[in-house]
Amino acid sequence: MNEALSREEARRLFEHHSKPIFGILLALTKSKTLADDLTQETFIRAFDKYAQYRGEEGDDRAFRPWLARIAVNLARSHYRKLNWQTLFGQVPDRVTDLTAEAIVLMSERQQELWQAVCRLPHKSREVILLHYYAEIPLQEAAETLNIPLGTCKSRLSAGLAKLRVNPDLLAYHRSGYVKGKEELR
Repeated sequence: MNEALSREEARRLFEHHSKPIFGILLALTKSKTLADDLTQETFIRAFDKYAQYRGEEGDDRAFRPWLARIAVNLARSHYRKLNWQTLFGQVPDRVTDLTAEAIVLMSERQQELWQAVCRLPHKSREVILLHYYAEIPLQEAAETLNIPLGTCKSRLSAGLAKLRVNPDLLAYHRSGYVKGKEELR
């Protein structure tokens, strides 16, 4: 572990940020096991590079976008490697991670919304996850994804538009169920 980071501070950061980072990675990878592995790798890298972190110690608002950038880059890197493995015929078997317990724990509506978000195009899904699930402001989400703010806003708008016309969610739209940011969490 980096000398600039105490064990207690590392524990606090992990406990405070691991759940949103895991959520981002779960939606990007659609695999609980892979998301768990990448979450751990995200924190290992963040703790290793903590001396390079430019935020204030204890300022969690700046730390989460930095972590999210590491997580998104790890997910992208994973899929680049997977593409190379595909070219050489070495694709590992993928197993579904939804257990009966996980399905029961999520309400039916949240499950359908989550599935709809996961079916969005990758670029729109990234922005929605960072902005709504990880609660990162759009400017910081744009910086995290290394894209202009306008591009970030258009990807968010396109993703939300697709969610609004999603046939699986139309019944909830008509009843006023899916209203906005609060529902996406």
